[in-house]
Amino acid sequence: MKKQGILNRELAGILAKMGHTDQLVIADCGLPIPSGVRCIDLSYTLGKPTFLDIVEAVTTDFQAEKAIVANELSKHNEPVHQELDDKFELTYISHEELKELSKQAKVIIRTGEATPYANIVLQSGVIF
Repeated sequence: MKKQGILNRELAGILAKMGHTDQLVIADCGLPIPSGVRCIDLSYTLGKPTFLDIVEAVTTDFQAEKAIVANELSKHNEPVHQELDDKFELTYISHEELKELSKQAKVIIRTGEATPYANIVLQSGVIF
């Protein structure tokens, strides 16, 4: 039995398959999931698991070279914005552009987060 890192076998498997520049999305419970994009739905109740808990867990196992969020996050969700800004060098686009970009993601990881604009696109980097 695996004893550390991501235990969810579907999520661990997709992270292992990510290549350089592939993108994944960690999303709140309200982000539309585009047709044809794989979704790993981790939500089990409103607010759980939190967006930030999943960001932390994923980035422990995943090398991100780029982090993209909606411009609206800084105005409408300061606590989440501050945590992300402390962790990443953020790139900002509109929420509509983020939804469009999510159509190219290898996977969308849906959380139970129920706060505005708590979504991030992470682009895979390399570990060497």
